Amino acid sequence: MVMNPNASSTCSESQSPADEYMDDWLFLPCTSAATPCHEDKSRQDMEEGGKLKSKLVSVWNSVKYGWSFKQKSNLSKSSPVIMFGKSYQLSDQGENECFHCSFAALLWLTYRRGFPQLTGCCLTTDSGWGCLLRTGQMLFARGLVLHLMPEGLTYPVIHHMFKDDMDLPEIRTETRAVSIQNSKGVNKSGRKLSLGSLLDKCMESTHRKVVSWFADHPSAPFGIHQLVEFGKSLGKKAGDWYGPSIVAHILRKAAEASTDLPNLVIYVAQDCTIYIEDVKELCRRRLSGISTASIQPWKAIILLVPVRLGGQNLNPAYITCVKKLLKLKCCIGIIGGKPKHSLYFVGFQDEHLLYLDPHYCQPTVDITKDNFPVESFHCKSPRKMLFSRMDPSCTIGFYAKGQKDFEMLRRVVDEAVSTSAETYPMFIFAEGHSRVEEESKSPTNNITYVQRKSDLRRVDTSNSMDEFVLL
Repeated sequence: MVMNPNASSTCSESQSPADEYMDDWLFLPCTSAATPCHEDKSRQDMEEGGKLKSKLVSVWNSVKYGWSFKQKSNLSKSSPVIMFGKSYQLSDQGENECFHCSFAALLWLTYRRGFPQLTGCCLTTDSGWGCLLRTGQMLFARGLVLHLMPEGLTYPVIHHMFKDDMDLPEIRTETRAVSIQNSKGVNKSGRKLSLGSLLDKCMESTHRKVVSWFADHPSAPFGIHQLVEFGKSLGKKAGDWYGPSIVAHILRKAAEASTDLPNLVIYVAQDCTIYIEDVKELCRRRLSGISTASIQPWKAIILLVPVRLGGQNLNPAYITCVKKLLKLKCCIGIIGGKPKHSLYFVGFQDEHLLYLDPHYCQPTVDITKDNFPVESFHCKSPRKMLFSRMDPSCTIGFYAKGQKDFEMLRRVVDEAVSTSAETYPMFIFAEGHSRVEEESKSPTNNITYVQRKSDLRRVDTSNSMDEFVLL
């Protein structure tokens, strides 16, 4: 979930009947103003109180959001479903199965409880405050899967193994099937292979490695511990409010610090503008410790574009543009959600967005063990939400594997956004460099500026997930 920007150490979910009876963000601090003689005992008592309250928060979120995972979203069979540039006609049994397998293959990163204590506080769960970090992880994970794994890898739904998504935390010893499908959704090998007996062990190893990178462990390069640490340089800490723009810069910092991805970079757009020369320099950057003669021609890139699509509510004029972007294969999704409730949007059907919800709190998986279970990192049932409920503050992600892919991305994305919102496009590509110095590219607060000509006005975004200056 996203926290109230008017309260630096508290947060609140979008209001529901359950919220009237209990807030899920009342964490006790780990320090106190006790006198020296009682300082140790007071600190211990406060830490125990904080841990107890964290456990209560986790239980509350499981109850609060768990019911929704028992409800299935009814998708129409008369209209195609669009997900990551592919269209599925659910009335066709083969395409229906292909869609559900493709959806189940997506990494589902949710609230977790019982992970090692975060540095500088007593929190061992992100339940109640970390949903935007989780949706950011899911978007990044989608980019990594495209970067590292063959297209078409799916994680088929085996209905008899799980009664519903609420069974996912009950880690089972059985492995779920994995298959490689061609563009028509047909199993090339003609048979399903378990995770433990894949012909391509390298593929299984890569899948498990990507999962481990997002684990809830201090050593995981893109796990909650590292993301919180990078957030500190942006003025944020565990339990603070995070917006889509801040999370984009946190992901950029995490990618820059990682030694696991030498051929992948992340670019965050400034003022809703992607500067072409800045992208070229970033993609041609020399690898550390390698001679100039070994400069790579072009690195893969994830583009993150923070935008605001209206004032307090989504401007309906942008809906067509959002649909066009989600129809592109280069789009890796949108992190945003509804007000104070972050979701990861992966596609749409008619006037409904399809999404993964991080608000279900699961036990932490110990990724240090061999063959750690991966079932809880996949969700078999998509959820849907009306476009009209979408929060206008969001970050859109794109992936390009090489220079030709980037040029293609630029053309198709530019065409899609050129039809957005009456007068001004959602964002633009511009020649040249950003005028902003490198040090100021990382925001120190939750304000992003969208500067277009002169008619600037301030809008009230107190009920939204980020603060912007808009036209």
